[in-house]
Amino acid sequence: MARRERLSTAAARRVALAAQGFADPRPAVPDRRAIRRVVDRVGVVQIDSVNVLSRSHYLPFFSRLGPYPHEQLDRAVNKAPRMLFEYWAHEASLLPVRTQPYLRARMERAEEAAWGSMRRMVREKPEFVEWVFDEVKRLGPVTAGEIEHEAPRAKDSWGWNWSEVKTALEFLFWAGRVTSAGRNGSFARIYDIPERVLPKAVLDMPTPAPAEAHRELVRVAARAHGVGSEQCLRDYFRLQPAPAKAAIAELVEDGELLPVTVDGWKRQAYLHRDARVPRRVDARALLSPFDSLIWERPRTEALFGFRYRLEIYVPPDKRVHGYYVLPFLLGDELVARVDLKADRKAGALLVQSAWGEPGSPADTSDELTDELVSLAGWLGLSEVVVTGRGDIAAALEAALRGVA
Repeated sequence: MARRERLSTAAARRVALAAQGFADPRPAVPDRRAIRRVVDRVGVVQIDSVNVLSRSHYLPFFSRLGPYPHEQLDRAVNKAPRMLFEYWAHEASLLPVRTQPYLRARMERAEEAAWGSMRRMVREKPEFVEWVFDEVKRLGPVTAGEIEHEAPRAKDSWGWNWSEVKTALEFLFWAGRVTSAGRNGSFARIYDIPERVLPKAVLDMPTPAPAEAHRELVRVAARAHGVGSEQCLRDYFRLQPAPAKAAIAELVEDGELLPVTVDGWKRQAYLHRDARVPRRVDARALLSPFDSLIWERPRTEALFGFRYRLEIYVPPDKRVHGYYVLPFLLGDELVARVDLKADRKAGALLVQSAWGEPGSPADTSDELTDELVSLAGWLGLSEVVVTGRGDIAAALEAALRGVA
């Protein structure tokens, strides 16, 4: 790629979309190889427990591949040889198993970096933490609830209860001494020791030095961004500022990251040397609130002019757009947003609100309708029903009648 020193906002937007896989046509047969291509592009897929529409980790694959078999992703996560494993990366996340060695430095710092309750647990009750670890080795794969039933009851004032079992397990998970063997039907994490979950070839890999690990994590983030600021690259794996800054400087010196100016950005931007700058992007996708394209909200606003806030924790009467709102990508723009709910009992995908962005194209409702119908079918729902408000709700309802 020819060296660039400046990118227009539109060019940076297309770079970002290409890096995340939105410049490629959806495959005719979305098989395991297609899943792997998405994984290789994005590097991290966030997990979230909210299930009003779908578990969030399934949605980024639908956004890029269209209707794919859920079981393809389930096998990649839950069946040997595993393609993905779970760890704390950008929040709880699925990552390629090859990334595990580069996160060992984070695991090794668990006693100082894990959440306060975990640190207190290992400091005040180390023998209990070891007992929980031994139970995982003995019983695994196992949930916290299953261990809780076996937990000894001390006669002193504090006792051992389920929450302490869970806290101990989460410390062991953070420390990499146990890992996730999957999730059960209630989305509870199933714990086991790494030797029974991760490929031996991964476990046998040497542990990189911390500086090397940070370079690799920033490298993954840079490829997945295409172009991004230090804040963007650091946030992808929630890295500390100092080692992230050092890693960026080293990658710049090596020529892997190219400092560029992006029109309208106040921060220094970095373009990965392998980033594509397509002349055109013809994407169409509904995006999970936890999609890696839009994690960094200031970057989303700078690239797309799209101000996005998750309103799950906002009181209902104060929500502007809705509870579980998905941005709609059309071409290379975010042109609308819809609040969606899967009414599984009624077999309907409910559109609880639908809002267009200023200047959205005339075919927004028709294109959004087609994507909603596709999403409903993938979720096993028989119809799409507009139930709520929004400035394009009526147009969307009319378009839906036309495809009924």
